[in-house]
Amino acid sequence: MQLEDYIKRELAIAEKNILLMTHIVLGYPSMQVNRQVVAAMVDNGVELIEMQIPFTEPVADGPAIVRANQASIENGISVKDAFVFAQEMTKKHPIAFLFMTYYNIVLQYGAEKFCSDAKKIGIKGVIIPDLPPEEGDSFFDLARSYDLDPILVFAPTSTPERMTRLNQSASGFIYCVARKGVTGQKTDFDTAFSDYMAQCRAATGLPLAVGFGIASKDDIDRLNGKADIGVIGTRTINLVDELGVDAVGPFIAGLR
Repeated sequence: MQLEDYIKRELAIAEKNILLMTHIVLGYPSMQVNRQVVAAMVDNGVELIEMQIPFTEPVADGPAIVRANQASIENGISVKDAFVFAQEMTKKHPIAFLFMTYYNIVLQYGAEKFCSDAKKIGIKGVIIPDLPPEEGDSFFDLARSYDLDPILVFAPTSTPERMTRLNQSASGFIYCVARKGVTGQKTDFDTAFSDYMAQCRAATGLPLAVGFGIASKDDIDRLNGKADIGVIGTRTINLVDELGVDAVGPFIAGLR
């Protein structure tokens, strides 16, 4: 099942208002902790998880995720390790898993091999924030040929014309960055945000996911009626650092 159909199906089940997507950095703080975190997330209602393959220069990410990437690399986590772990997760948990990484990782691995191997292990989509359509359309077409949805990103600085161009290259869903800057900072859900989300909705027929600064039930509630997916990233990484794995399940359960 392709991502768009999966999202629509999940929204229809029990008439959910919004889905949850979470983010982990593979290998941080360890693969064993990753296993426990994923299980806690799935058991408490997460429908999608983006698994970040660590990279030395994660330019779209804030300090917490940058630190996690660096620690994972220092721990010796390889792209091969990421694929092995991802296969384990897709076999064990009946939700949608995506890879998030930067294009140099794909280039070094080999673009076709990356797509082929990702399909074989059950990955549903790829998020590569440093690959614009002007440079990435051939890769996005390649990904789709292997049933991987390329997820593209709208930002508050995107013009309507730019959103139209991005939508032409995207499938699965659109990732809407809630504000300018990097991950992990607070987002204001003001009139400007509502106007931005209306612009996003007008630019695409794909489901909308909103991330960057989503950290509480109040944030998720503010997305109801504006987005189809709320994305929680930095908050769960910080939660594990501060309180341990056991804090993840209750946090996720309390978001809806």
